[in-house]
Amino acid sequence: MATHKFFEEKVEELKNKGLFNNIKTVESGQGAYLTINGKKMLNFCSNNYLGLASHERVKKAAKEAIEKMGVGTASVRTLSGTNSLHIELEEKLAKFKHAEAALVLQGGFMANMAAIQTIIDKEDIVISDELNHASIIDAIRLSQVKTKLIYKHKDMKELEQRLIEASKIAKTSKSNGEHPLILIVTDGVFSMDGDLAPLPEIIKLAKRYGALTMVDDAHGEGVLGDYGRGVADHFKVCGEIDIEVGTLSKAFGVVGGFITGKKALIDFYRQKARQFLFSNGLSIPDTAALIETVNILEESDELVKKLWENADYLKKNFVKLGFNTGKSESPITPVILGDENLAKDFSAKLFENGVFATPIKFPMVPMGTARIRVMPSAAHTKADLTIGIKAFEKAGKELEVL
Repeated sequence: MATHKFFEEKVEELKNKGLFNNIKTVESGQGAYLTINGKKMLNFCSNNYLGLASHERVKKAAKEAIEKMGVGTASVRTLSGTNSLHIELEEKLAKFKHAEAALVLQGGFMANMAAIQTIIDKEDIVISDELNHASIIDAIRLSQVKTKLIYKHKDMKELEQRLIEASKIAKTSKSNGEHPLILIVTDGVFSMDGDLAPLPEIIKLAKRYGALTMVDDAHGEGVLGDYGRGVADHFKVCGEIDIEVGTLSKAFGVVGGFITGKKALIDFYRQKARQFLFSNGLSIPDTAALIETVNILEESDELVKKLWENADYLKKNFVKLGFNTGKSESPITPVILGDENLAKDFSAKLFENGVFATPIKFPMVPMGTARIRVMPSAAHTKADLTIGIKAFEKAGKELEVL
């Protein structure tokens, strides 16, 4: 009983600080609007960038696959759980990303775990941007690497200092006689601020100091570059990054994660990644749906262009009203409010006015930088966005933010 009381006190503490997350239940499919508590709400906070989560072609592909092959794979990929659809999806993703090969896993979090833990051991060296995603931080911890170096967000001078430090350490061979690997890890698009990693500079430094590069492009896949090929395509550095990790649950609208790179690297992951070896692969309908989303992206960049038009319209109007939208270079549009309780109250005001946009608070962002993170979609019309902008203006005035 004493243990229960401990957690009761911790939960109460979170509530008092404005950090308790009241999770809403969605009663509809994902689109420009959602149904919550029986009420139609403008959806401003999902990662359904291209509106593919409820796309008719995607739903049809999933249904047809269920009729033909069932639902589950009933085994890990290395036994009887690799379906022909898995292979088709991996081949399509590799082609889409201009990579030699791809490996699909159950989620972006799992893909980051596999990408780092499989190739890094205690005696290697990891250099990480201070604002990297939680899944990268956890993956580095899981690898048990002893030398973990952090550089200030996007600070290339400090990254070079960390590389100089790492190069000195790497002169001493590991206990097995091999030279330590140096791995630079960064998000491609930073999910809370929407800014981009300076990939060309990172690649240049990595080559100078003999380091491997890894990019988690969760919020760049389907969003940046030609036809949504991602942050590497955006910077025209395809093939120059050693390891690219992506997610299939955001712009692709389904679920899953993947790693792309040279064939030898992907073959190594296929043989050694514990997240691949000891867990079932994606379900049949999920995999079929994803194949269709890649087909849609390959056919046209119409949805990607619509997403960016909507993002530009939203940002311009927020700035015109006087909101602080930070330094976003992507459709991610933070409305930075500062105080945790203010962000919670602002979100509640929006909800009262038919707009669903959740507060982002500590520990997702540093204390005192709480915000409403607005996520536009290609599914939104200009009229939808205007409704949302007016709701933000009303809440801003009522709470004396504007």
